[in-house]
Amino acid sequence: MKKVSLAVLVSLSALTGAAYAQTENGITMSTDPARASDVEQRAQDLQSRQQAAAQSESEAPMKHHKKGAHPHHKKPAQ
Repeated sequence: MKKVSLAVLVSLSALTGAAYAQTENGITMSTDPARASDVEQRAQDLQSRQQAAAQSESEAPMKHHKKGAHPHHKKPAQ
């Protein structure tokens, strides 16, 4: 019985912590059209930057590294 009540207590405290974290994350709802258009504009700018970065990455040539070009350990002198 003690194990069950301990498990319930731990579960309730975890749920309380999760609910508290959700209210403190700074996400708010707004019906202001100017604010909504600002958020949409920033999202479009971010998406265009991501697409440009992906496009420039695909156009860049791949660099190949030669294996064994630089030995990590020197051979002992004989």
